[in-house]
Amino acid sequence: MSKNVDKLNKRGVKSSYISTIIGISLVLFMIGIVMGGFFGLDNVQKQAKESLQGDLFFVPSMNSSDIKQVEQELKTWHQFNDVFFVSPERAIEEFTGEDQNADNILAIFEGENPLPPTVGFRPKAQFATLEGMQGIKDTLLSVYGDQLDEVSYDEASVQKVNLGFKQFIFLFGAVALLLILVAFALINNTIRLALYSKRFSIKTMQLVGAKSSYIRKPFLWQAIGIGIVSGVIAIALLFGLFYAMNNMISAIEISFGFQNFILLVVCLILFGVIITFISTWFALNKYLRLKLDDLY
Repeated sequence: MSKNVDKLNKRGVKSSYISTIIGISLVLFMIGIVMGGFFGLDNVQKQAKESLQGDLFFVPSMNSSDIKQVEQELKTWHQFNDVFFVSPERAIEEFTGEDQNADNILAIFEGENPLPPTVGFRPKAQFATLEGMQGIKDTLLSVYGDQLDEVSYDEASVQKVNLGFKQFIFLFGAVALLLILVAFALINNTIRLALYSKRFSIKTMQLVGAKSSYIRKPFLWQAIGIGIVSGVIAIALLFGLFYAMNNMISAIEISFGFQNFILLVVCLILFGVIITFISTWFALNKYLRLKLDDLY
């Protein structure tokens, strides 16, 4: 009879651990979706910023070889992600686009190409702001002032890219904060329910003279283990979801750099460990303070 009771207790403990891990993993999985979306959005924002283009127009006395020399010098500047020479032929093709024939434009000017050679540049993401682009313009004019006629870029596009993504970031931040609060409440409740079945064991150890630190130690280590396992499961579910979406939905491509990947993994595991540790600590303190009669 006693053996059957022991088996039932062990099964109950195992099922309690499993349900706790599953519950925490699902909560961390939801947090991971929000974090993954934020990192993916950050990658899209970087690409959008680095697709912005500026153009350098030179004085008429500058020939193509001089302009190419400036191009090579600008490629060494840390502000630029890409610097490229735009010949008159390429310039008129970009001006007319695919729907129009460049020969029609040349015919208007009696066969002469009215567009001069220029140098185009695309800034690095950190410089793709109104202040950053203005700083680039001022620097270019100070270094090549006697060679440049104009430094041109679309201020409206720069402002639109930065403002649009700021709104998305605020939205993701609000959702992430709300989800963290909900996650803390759910995980805390799950831990409390798991420890509820052990309240008599906790009180028994206390009654036989065990110190509170001695009683807490195995439970806290167990909480750390549960947090790590739950975080790993959540990460596996998360990247399984990203892989499925990338392969099943061609219009969606979820990608982020190695640094963001490591940050996502570390954050989910740390978040799982910290919340389970704190929840276990407070739940243990509650049962350590309770009187024996209050356990029933």
